Amino acid sequence: MFDTTAPAAPVVPTRGRLRPLGLDEVRITGGFWGDRQTVNGAATLAHIESRLESEGWLPNFDLAAAGTLPEGRRGREFADSEIYKFLEAMAWEIGRTDATAEGDLEQRFRRVVDRVAAAQEPDGYLNTMFGREGQGERWSALQWGHELYCLGHLFQAAVARVRTRPDADDGLIDIARRAAELVCLEFGPDGRDAICGHAEVEVGLAELGRALGEQRYIDQAALFVERHGRGSLGEIEWGRSYFQDDVSVREAEALRGHSVRANYLSSAAADVAAELSDDALLASLRSQWDRTVERRTYVTGGQGSHHQDEAFGDDWELPPDRAYSETCAGIGSIMFSWRLLLATGESQYADLIERTLFNVVATSPGSDGRSFFYANTLHQRTPGTPADPDATSPRASSSLRAPWFEVSCCPPNVARTFASLAAYVATADDDGVQLHQYAPSSVRTVLPDGRIVAFDVSTNYPAGGDVRITIDEDAEFTLALRVPSWAEGAVVRVHSGGEITESPAPGGTVAVARAYRAGDVVELSLPIVARATSPHPMVDAVRGSVAIERGPEVLALESIDLRADVGDVVVAGEPIEQRGSVVLPVRHRETGETVEAPLIAYHDWARRGPSTMRVWIPTV
Repeated sequence: MFDTTAPAAPVVPTRGRLRPLGLDEVRITGGFWGDRQTVNGAATLAHIESRLESEGWLPNFDLAAAGTLPEGRRGREFADSEIYKFLEAMAWEIGRTDATAEGDLEQRFRRVVDRVAAAQEPDGYLNTMFGREGQGERWSALQWGHELYCLGHLFQAAVARVRTRPDADDGLIDIARRAAELVCLEFGPDGRDAICGHAEVEVGLAELGRALGEQRYIDQAALFVERHGRGSLGEIEWGRSYFQDDVSVREAEALRGHSVRANYLSSAAADVAAELSDDALLASLRSQWDRTVERRTYVTGGQGSHHQDEAFGDDWELPPDRAYSETCAGIGSIMFSWRLLLATGESQYADLIERTLFNVVATSPGSDGRSFFYANTLHQRTPGTPADPDATSPRASSSLRAPWFEVSCCPPNVARTFASLAAYVATADDDGVQLHQYAPSSVRTVLPDGRIVAFDVSTNYPAGGDVRITIDEDAEFTLALRVPSWAEGAVVRVHSGGEITESPAPGGTVAVARAYRAGDVVELSLPIVARATSPHPMVDAVRGSVAIERGPEVLALESIDLRADVGDVVVAGEPIEQRGSVVLPVRHRETGETVEAPLIAYHDWARRGPSTMRVWIPTV
């Protein structure tokens, strides 16, 4: 049986410094992220569902149920996983909107679950690519087959269902439980001594174990994590580091190899460290995070500088024009950082989450929610060609957002992230509540001793830096607010009983502990001003350049505004705030003419049509 009191959140550790607040405790009510959640729910989910159907990936389950596979199967070996991510996104959206059991979203969800259930084998095996006459045998292609990877996403979908509709009788939870039991039987201590070539089953098993109260699943996740680094997957042209199978998780010095795989595995290792109170493993993961963020992460928060293997490069290898920075890697980075935040309570993890959300995840989807970037370059040298809205694009080949890809892991990954985003806004501990991300929102929770904490957040962040928290219930507690590392000069004010007190809010976390009365207001003022950021001197690809940032947003120079190619100019002065926008004085190399070029938020680039673009702008 599972704990129906757990918050409606993707990650709920049983141990850690902070407790996440779920969709049942935090609601995003508008603003930047509220708008994106609305588009996600109204357009993106339907778009994904339509493409899963038309591409044949969902009908693969019907063919499996009818016993006609492999004839007619479509999609790559990991296509099943996109159906599971879609189900997870729908489950979080149902929880976010309180959709009724009779409503369209719930009924669509159930119809997909029915088709998945019909394809499951009696012993719990579930995959449309393997296990039947004319297909490869079960577990026969662990290096590239993605069987366990797909099941990991199934488990995460089931977690979303447990946490949002624990009493639902649609069958998804039972499907996941039966599959998990089979995995434990096949790959447990007395089974196959093997791992999947793409980490994911580990993080899925760990959270499913928490959600269902099954320690066996957590132990299996730990076993998979510890098996990495033994070289069991064999050598490939990019090396065993591609699979994180070159050294053990404990001995690694930084995230390496395939960026999504690395982040998913690190997330799972953080789950295992929390559940097993493994301080040594946690310390290693924190050290790896530090080096990865300092030396292998773009200014946008993007990760992965290699196209051929979708991988991290060496330290300081961060070419802007060859940045891969896969959207899914950004989401994996958020997963990893969030787990470290819950374990330690330290604000640098929330800082990276914010950077990645605004400059990778928000960049991927088009304004209508029906097109996406797979990769996120920091320098577009040619304008590119608009994608055919009815076509399926090769991954990462489009210089403009495309409606679907042959490998379409990113659209449903974005959808599940937006649908569950409120669960990354705030946490609680014995003393009070901590706000990590700023958006118009409503927070209602009960502390372990029964104190009710209730407040509303109003802000136009990131356009402006004022965050106003209005207390709705009398209570004595500590309200902790994250102060981003860039927010030099931030202040916090408390409005209570006609009196105002003000104090500086240095970077990190500012805690306001007091006996609050309903109507009290805590206001955090963050200086949202344009600033020039110089690269680390070891990053030779952007030496002699600057990036312009404003608050949490990285800005970009786009040819549409410059009316020239972005490669034709150099920086000629400091960024200038101008009526809510930012302009940058630049000088044309050939003519010597200086103009004030408008900058845009990087996440908005290429929304107006083909263009050239760059984030790092040369100074000479």
